[in-house]
Amino acid sequence: MIDENKEENSLIRISSKALVRAGNSITITKKLLDDYNRKKNSFAEHSKAAMFRANAQRTGFYNTKAVHNLKGLKWKFRTEGDVLSSPAIMDDIVYFGSNDGNLYAVHSLSSKLKWKFKTKGIVLSSPAIMYGMVYFGSDDGSLYAVDSLSGKLKWKFKTENDVSSSPVLIDGVVYFGSGDSNLYAVDSLSGKLIWKFKTPGSVYSSPAIMDGVIYFGNLDGNLFALDSQLGELKWKFKTERLSWCSPAIMDGVVYFGSYDGYLYAVDSQLGEIKWKFKTQCIVYSSPAIMDGVIYFGNLDGNFCAVDSQLGELKWKFETEGKINSSPAIMDGVVYFGSYDGYLYAVDSLSGKLKWKFKTEDEVYSSPAIMDGVVYFGSKDGNLYAVE
Repeated sequence: MIDENKEENSLIRISSKALVRAGNSITITKKLLDDYNRKKNSFAEHSKAAMFRANAQRTGFYNTKAVHNLKGLKWKFRTEGDVLSSPAIMDDIVYFGSNDGNLYAVHSLSSKLKWKFKTKGIVLSSPAIMYGMVYFGSDDGSLYAVDSLSGKLKWKFKTENDVSSSPVLIDGVVYFGSGDSNLYAVDSLSGKLIWKFKTPGSVYSSPAIMDGVIYFGNLDGNLFALDSQLGELKWKFKTERLSWCSPAIMDGVVYFGSYDGYLYAVDSQLGEIKWKFKTQCIVYSSPAIMDGVIYFGNLDGNFCAVDSQLGELKWKFETEGKINSSPAIMDGVVYFGSYDGYLYAVDSLSGKLKWKFKTEDEVYSSPAIMDGVVYFGSKDGNLYAVE
């Protein structure tokens, strides 16, 4: 018998989770054992991950070399549509979507196209890369898994509406939302449904996960906390308007914004409010967290830094356009885009501008950082790399 509680056996939950939910053990057959060994070896080989907001907790913190002083443009890569999707980087390849319906894989050093994969809808969803595969959603209603090296389709999972939510991966399961009002948990290798959770409104929020609990918002204004293995509700927290942005988790607190103009801090175990911070407009941008400070933008063009314990403003920085872009942070610098066409780099302690880079249209995409280069998209159709 396979003991579910042994650490190494967590590697095969992607194939046996439905059976494990029915009982604590399963009978070994030669086929199952071979399947287990294959997946264990595959997971060990492909243990690294890259995804929206840098990690499964969606903190926006990138553990890499920052860009303190701007040299200028390294390269830009042209697509045939707006680049609203946020990039993710793995093994010197940048993966991102475009409104032309493609997911692109581009070499980070040269900007040379490695491959592109065509869907039947715009690709707003930001990709997640793990186990040698790239996972992303499309407005055609499907979540796709494609080979990270070849760009060939491994599987696709069809929902009943658009998939703008960016997937999160952990323990061999892909979690993502859909406009059909469900949050889905899908086996990362086979694409088979493990469970789904129905909410009263569309789920465009990109889920975050920590300690076996998955957190996400929806368009009826709730933040949900679900058991990640069973898909059962632990608690929900109601705001006054819809919640589009993705939550971020740190030190037992979930931080997220709402169309009601507040940034909320909610206890991750109890679902009880700790504080809320009032802005003057819709909070669409997902927060970043570092050193006890929450960073986020809103649609009045202000970018704010708020004390994570007290919920009090530390500083704010004004741009000339709406801020949908979610910030990335590293080594005392916060990076974010604005509808005024700029990517900004701001000192995280003082809120003073370090540098800004001008594109030809609005910057909706959220930046990603790797090895002293910042990658981000623009509505002008380009993916940019600046250093």
